[in-house]
Amino acid sequence: MRAMTYLRGLALGGAAALTSGQAMAQALEIVGQPVAGGTGFQPAATELAVDQQWLDQMMLYIIAAVTIFVLALLVIVILRFNSRSNPEPRKFTHNTPLEIAWTVLPILILIFIGAFSVPALKKQQTFPEGDVVIKVTGSQWFWSYEYPNEGIGPYDSYMIGGLNLGGSARLTDTVVAELEAAGYTREQFLLATDTAMVVPVGAKVLLQITASDVIHSWTIPAFAVKQDAVPGRIAHAWFAADREGIFFGQCSELCGKDHAYMPITVKVVSPQAYAAWLDQARAGDVVLAQGEAAATGAIRFAAND
Repeated sequence: MRAMTYLRGLALGGAAALTSGQAMAQALEIVGQPVAGGTGFQPAATELAVDQQWLDQMMLYIIAAVTIFVLALLVIVILRFNSRSNPEPRKFTHNTPLEIAWTVLPILILIFIGAFSVPALKKQQTFPEGDVVIKVTGSQWFWSYEYPNEGIGPYDSYMIGGLNLGGSARLTDTVVAELEAAGYTREQFLLATDTAMVVPVGAKVLLQITASDVIHSWTIPAFAVKQDAVPGRIAHAWFAADREGIFFGQCSELCGKDHAYMPITVKVVSPQAYAAWLDQARAGDVVLAQGEAAATGAIRFAAND
């Protein structure tokens, strides 16, 4: 049934893109995508992510300084106090100034770190009322989204070419065609989903996160959002994206055999495009993917019944 809905959505999407009007013109840049061999963060797209990445860099400098200092002490001890340089070792039980120093110095370092990390954590855990409220439900092995204040959803989000849609989770010619029809390329395989969470740029988005079966974790690195989805509980997270684009994430809690095929796609669009999406989503249609964006810059819609 889901596969038939997806195929029907491909057919309906073209017509919807043509009738969506100039308000829906939206060429979305793919921003939050892992890079082969990459070791850094995804581009920060929220204030939370900027704080997180700044803290990471600060901690890196502190850790590097402590590591170099300890290594230097070890080298000094090895060279100065070995049996050849010091045939008659000194005998003592303690050194009060030294003991005070190695107790106070770590405390001062921790206070310095806390002066920056605690406000950042407080900001992350102080949840706004939310310009947009979205309920996120994790299931084996897909995500569902509902906009309770807008009367939209819930609608499901599956990996394109994934096992839930009867695929083999391999990059076949059929999957490449599905990706291209949705406005993606083969580079987004294992990342792109058939539907996406859609939010307006600059809006405060409040997430209500839960699960229907086992523990999952909704994670978008570029937003600095990572929140476990626990059955029977509703956890909160929030973000406000400061740039338009398509961002990818992944379930980050081992949730079963198809855990690797449970990606997350979030589209941050202009307020005008978001308003147009709301109108059509209320009519029973949801964003399929980038749609005709690669060729025409239009957002595609697809039925989700």
